[in-house]
Amino acid sequence: MVKNRSNKSGGNDILKTYFEQIKGTPLLTHEQEISLSKRIQNGDREARQQLIEANLKLVVKIAKSFKASNIALLDLIQEGNLGLMKAAEKFDYRKQVRFSTYASWWIKQSIVRALSNKRRTIRLPHRKEEKLRKINKVINNLSQELAREPDVAEIARATNMKEKEVLNIMQVSESTVSLDCETGENNGTLQEVYSDYSYDPDNELMKKSMKEETMRILENLVEKERQIILYRYSFLGGRKYTLKTIGAQMGISPETVRQIELRALNKLKKAATEELKVYCYN
Repeated sequence: MVKNRSNKSGGNDILKTYFEQIKGTPLLTHEQEISLSKRIQNGDREARQQLIEANLKLVVKIAKSFKASNIALLDLIQEGNLGLMKAAEKFDYRKQVRFSTYASWWIKQSIVRALSNKRRTIRLPHRKEEKLRKINKVINNLSQELAREPDVAEIARATNMKEKEVLNIMQVSESTVSLDCETGENNGTLQEVYSDYSYDPDNELMKKSMKEETMRILENLVEKERQIILYRYSFLGGRKYTLKTIGAQMGISPETVRQIELRALNKLKKAATEELKVYCYN
């Protein structure tokens, strides 16, 4: 583990030493992870330490995907290690999920929380701070129970809050990273960190965030334009409506619908923000 924090040349020396220490640690097989998980559940602290040490390189790779932040890499690794320690305690081999996949969410969650706390210049009211802590606790619990990232509806039910309120509070600390972000090692990407793609909460989070950002950008349109885009691009019930069907529902001709659609798309192209563009894979 990273024992000290520093900056500039001192921090670089510590990082170099740390990388040298962990690079030779072999990765675990799935069978070894299961064996260690069983021992950990029986209170074996040595097994817990072994599981942590075998995944320290995973923390470094994920921490490097946040390298554009204003927090030193050494500090990001330290925060990620805290998430790794938590994952080692809570990992359940019976979920049939590789530990690296399970731990990735905990590592990112720990780093994101640290980034959010540092970037937040205005402190939230006490009641919202309490609700945010409650939401984070529910997300952690549901992630373990469901073996995936819970959706907003599930979080709302578990917290007895409205979905809109949950979304508003989560946006305070929300931070996302593209799975295609380079880790800085061998031109690899964050996505390549994962050994098992059957459980991919980060991908679901990216889709949800992209949809929310898209809906926000649709607010740039007038009501008729927005409705046509929603109908035409499967936003409503997953069904793509024809020009004729939309025209009949709105009392206008299919050609008018087509013209309004083109005008709306031009508006959206101009209004698209850099935040939305980063979600799109090239």
